[in-house]
Amino acid sequence: MSRSIRILLVLGCLATFSLFSCESDSVGESTEPSLIVKFRFDKNQQRLNNLGQPSTVAAGNAALSPDFHSISAHYFELAQTAYTQLGQGAVLYHAPETNLGGANAIDFSQAKIVGEDEVFLSIPFSQIAAGNYEWVRVSLAYQNYGISVRQAGVDYPGTLASFVGFNTYIGSHSIGNNFFDIEGNRKQGYWAFALDDYPYSIDGQAPEGATTVPNPLASTSPIPAGSCVVTGQFSQPLQITGTETHDVIVTLSLSINKSFEWHEVTADGKYEPAIGESVVDMGLRGLIPSHEVAP
Repeated sequence: MSRSIRILLVLGCLATFSLFSCESDSVGESTEPSLIVKFRFDKNQQRLNNLGQPSTVAAGNAALSPDFHSISAHYFELAQTAYTQLGQGAVLYHAPETNLGGANAIDFSQAKIVGEDEVFLSIPFSQIAAGNYEWVRVSLAYQNYGISVRQAGVDYPGTLASFVGFNTYIGSHSIGNNFFDIEGNRKQGYWAFALDDYPYSIDGQAPEGATTVPNPLASTSPIPAGSCVVTGQFSQPLQITGTETHDVIVTLSLSINKSFEWHEVTADGKYEPAIGESVVDMGLRGLIPSHEVAP
C-alpha cells in the first residue's frame, strides 16, 4: 500500500467515515513485555484550546471541572516528530466501527470503557516498530462523569454521558436505571444526563464543531474537522528498541479543567437546564503523556 493511500484511509476513518481497518482492531493480553496505556484526569492541568494554547471560558458561557468516572477512546498512535502526519506514526489501536446506522461510526456496543489508572491497552513490543516517539495522538470517544445542576435555587448531583467521537452508533446506553434507546448514529457532541437520586433524565446535542480538540501540531500535522484526536508531547521521547524486558506504562493525563461548558441565561456559574441553559462544549482540554518502566 502506498504512503498516500494509507493517509487517505486513516483520514477517512476519522473524518469522512469511510470503511477502514487499522493495524489492530483489538489488543489482547500478553505475557511478553508490553506497552501499557492508562488514563488520568487532572482538574488542575492547564486548560487549552484547539491549537494547544491556554484558554479561558468564552464570554456568556460558564464551565465546571467534572467528577470523572470513566472514558473510552477509539484510536491510539505514537508519532515520531511534530511533522509526522496523522496515520504515519505507529497506529497501535483502532476500535471497531459499523455502518448499521448508515454512515460509518464507532460501535459503542464494543467500546472499551475504563476508569482512571485502569489498563486501557496492553500492546506487546513485538507489535510496535522500533524508534523514538515524541508525540501521542488519542481519539477520544466517550466520557462519563458527575456534574451538578441547579433547579429552583437547589443544586442536584447527576451523571452525564458524553459522546465526543466523530460519529457513534448507539443501540442503547444507560445511566444508572435510566435507559436511552437510540438505535442510530449520533454525531460528535451528543449527550445524556440523569439525576442521581431522582427519576429524571434528558438527552441532547451540542452545536456542531463546538467540541474542543487540542492539537499543538495544528500547523505541522493537522487533524480532520469533527474528529477528536487530542495530541500531546512526551517530556522525554519514548524510545522503543524491540529488546525491552519489562512493561512500560504510558499514562495519558487529560485536562478536565472546566471541560464541561454551557451557555448561561443567568450568570451565576450554575448549570440550569430548566431555564434554557444549553451545553456548548464537552471536549477534553489538553493531553500530557508520560512513560515509565513498570516496577
